[in-house]
Amino acid sequence: MGETEIKTCQNCKSEFTIEPEDFAFYEKIQVPTPTFCPDCRMQRRFAWRNERILHYSVCAKTDKKIITGFAPDSGLKVYDRDVWWSDAWDPMDWGADYDFSKPFFKQWRELFEQVPHPAVFNTQTVNCDYTQYTGNMKDAYLVSASWGGENLAYASRAQFCRDTFDAFAVYDSELCYEDVNVFKSSRTYFSQNCESCVDCIFLYDCRGCTNCIGCTGLRNKSYCIFNKPYSKEDYQKQISELKINTYTGICEARKRFEMLKRGQIRKYATLIKCERSTGDNMQNVADSKNCFDVLGDARNCRFIQNGTKIITDSYDGYGVGAGVDLLYEAFDSGVDGSRQLFCMTVYGCHNATYCFNCHGCNNIFGCIGLRNKEYCIFNKQYTKEEYETLIPKIIQHMNEMPYIDKNGRVYKYGEFFPAELCPFGYNETAAQDFMPITKEASQTMGFNWLEPKPPEHQPNFLAQNLPDAIDDSNIEITKENIGCLNCGKAFRIISKEYQFLKQFHLPLPRLCPECRHQARLKLRNPMKLWHRQCMCDKQHPHHTGRCPNEFETSYAPERPEIVYCESCYQKEVY
Repeated sequence: MGETEIKTCQNCKSEFTIEPEDFAFYEKIQVPTPTFCPDCRMQRRFAWRNERILHYSVCAKTDKKIITGFAPDSGLKVYDRDVWWSDAWDPMDWGADYDFSKPFFKQWRELFEQVPHPAVFNTQTVNCDYTQYTGNMKDAYLVSASWGGENLAYASRAQFCRDTFDAFAVYDSELCYEDVNVFKSSRTYFSQNCESCVDCIFLYDCRGCTNCIGCTGLRNKSYCIFNKPYSKEDYQKQISELKINTYTGICEARKRFEMLKRGQIRKYATLIKCERSTGDNMQNVADSKNCFDVLGDARNCRFIQNGTKIITDSYDGYGVGAGVDLLYEAFDSGVDGSRQLFCMTVYGCHNATYCFNCHGCNNIFGCIGLRNKEYCIFNKQYTKEEYETLIPKIIQHMNEMPYIDKNGRVYKYGEFFPAELCPFGYNETAAQDFMPITKEASQTMGFNWLEPKPPEHQPNFLAQNLPDAIDDSNIEITKENIGCLNCGKAFRIISKEYQFLKQFHLPLPRLCPECRHQARLKLRNPMKLWHRQCMCDKQHPHHTGRCPNEFETSYAPERPEIVYCESCYQKEVY
């Protein structure tokens, strides 16, 4: 195990630290230490993942019109998802010999342009044509980066949810609407950072609450409105007076709720049943650092974002898990696999390196689109002995003839794929959601950019003209092209969305799905940590005056929120 080392990122030129346990991990998977800092590695990885932007195109094999995450001018060969998964073609037909006269990444990109790709990346889904990076799901529409569920729409990072709309990072919940970071809840709307709540509207940091409106920091309470308790009968009267079945009433309740929320004490991080770990929005995680949105049974991990159950000994992953260990620099990968290095959409594979969209394979390197194969390089079959002889030579070649991008960044063995080889515009990808930049900055930094096309439809109905209460509307509203109150672009209310809102007497949305998504993102803290001291200056058993406890938190020091350590938070909130 090495000593702590300070390195300079070859991308942003900032310093970053490699700890002794990091050296142990890199040695275990036999890769060199990274040359990009964690933030730049995350940005580069996110820029390869288009989760939400869909295009109309044509299947290269059947000429069928398809919905796909690849723009028609991406230069790639795209098949309808079901055709891609069929036996009507063989990805081994594009197998290529390794060429020691060209850099590895240049050869890989050439193969990437030749091998067909599925229109969308979904597995074991039914009626989910308009979803990306989803699995084990049924009847979903405009859902991304989600696993397990039924009847969802306009959701991202939803895990094991049912009948839920407009959600971000919602887990094991049902009948929820406009929620962010919500666990194991039902009929909970416009709420954030809550767990085990039922029949509630506008909650923040509440646990085990039922029939509450506009409350913050409550535990196991019922019939409360703006943190004031009521009898069941008076609660019902207050609901009538608030008129929360109307858009006007919701807006007024939101204003009061936001004022109350501003004074709410914040725990430095949302860590539920976590031990010796840093990050935010995690459950059942141990001995892990700098991880975000990780749900269940993660051990010895670093720099993981959006992880699902069972992840061990893994670094630098986005949308990973479901049974994986020794994963490094990967996204949308895992699913009962191991040692997946520099991989994108790799499921059930063991010892896969620099691979894209491969499933059920063992011992593959630089492969694209393979299923149930082993000992392959660039989609070409080798014997076990040939494979094991050639791989060290390829790694040596990658180090001796590295790929150098337009900005002079050097990509040897151990680097993720160069951003300039990506088929997506930066503004199509998860990177723009979490690390937004301008077109000019994107081009300077070496990312691609997609020029947006003019809207296909124009509004014929303005959002401000929607009825105040949904009961004053009918299903015919789903036929209108509504002009978004924020961006002005046309959007529609789909039938199942309308039926859901009508069932629970929720007002019709005034914003388009994209503006609603961006509004939810603004409620979340960045996936970044700052070292801070507890802000509590009250007298508690462990301190008088200012609390001395320090922690890693996603609340930046300049923010106005009141941020407490675990001990002070427990004393004040519980």
